[in-house]
Amino acid sequence: MDEPRSEIWIEKYRPKTLGDMVGQAQIVPLLRGYVARRSLPHLLFAGPPGTGKTTAALALARDLYGPEWRDAFLELNASDQRGIETVRGTIKNYARSAPLGGLSFKLLFLDEADQLTAEAQASLRRLMERYSLICRFILSCNYSSRIIEPIQSRCAVFRFKPHTPAEMRAYLQRIAQAEHKSVKDEAYDAILRLSQGDLRRAVNILQITATLSDIVDADAVYESSQTPLPRDVEEMLSLAARGHFPQAREKLYQLFTERGASGEDLVRAIHSFLPNFAGIPDLEKIQLVELLAEVDFRLAEGASERLQLEAFLARVARTSPHPAHAPPSSAR
Repeated sequence: MDEPRSEIWIEKYRPKTLGDMVGQAQIVPLLRGYVARRSLPHLLFAGPPGTGKTTAALALARDLYGPEWRDAFLELNASDQRGIETVRGTIKNYARSAPLGGLSFKLLFLDEADQLTAEAQASLRRLMERYSLICRFILSCNYSSRIIEPIQSRCAVFRFKPHTPAEMRAYLQRIAQAEHKSVKDEAYDAILRLSQGDLRRAVNILQITATLSDIVDADAVYESSQTPLPRDVEEMLSLAARGHFPQAREKLYQLFTERGASGEDLVRAIHSFLPNFAGIPDLEKIQLVELLAEVDFRLAEGASERLQLEAFLARVARTSPHPAHAPPSSAR
């Protein structure tokens, strides 16, 4: 019987074994070697979101323990409880309990371990030493530099890379086929552009678009993800590059109000489009990328989205070789 169509696709199609995983060709064989030997050290999975760290931990547990894997596996998220009380309470109680069913050791998967405080990490390191015979720790993080060195030195470190476009496209096509969805090639291109190697985000975008639109094309992808269309960004930059600052600012406001785009969305879209934009000299592009980095930092610090992006468009317009006195016909 088919599973409910309302199920979240990232869970419905999450690989169940290491052999089913997408990408990470250098990591998966090593993990499968641990399964074959039925022995492994503490592990540290580091890498960007959506690259398969959690999937690898779950698949490793299934391959290692079989159908009863949940009896020997505990998953915790360090971002929910990041203090030392969590380490001394939940983690310690699990780590010191004897494995069930005659197993030699069990697994504790700590997701987002880089969110733990330094004090909590120091306590965790002591638990990893004390209970290493009966409990193996798998730590997952986005930034390994935020994990203290004593923990890193006790782990085999695996660095997960963003998925390649070919891997992601093939995976998305399998899902679309299984869900009986017709997806145009341009839609896949748009999803890959928006997700930037994050497979989880790519699957979410595909599901949202397929749910909201009967025709899954590039425009539907941008509409459903409330992301600025490339042609909208091109029009806004073209207006500014020709000196039409008021019209460029009006287009910016439309993207904020009518499309619901955020400042972060626009910064990311401009950064993606700017290198190939023919309306601005290459030397000026270098300076604009530097300015865009400043804008991104200020937005992260809580600055006004409109004011910061207006300032960016003003800089583009100011460098126009011939400031215009009337708006172009397309903006009238």
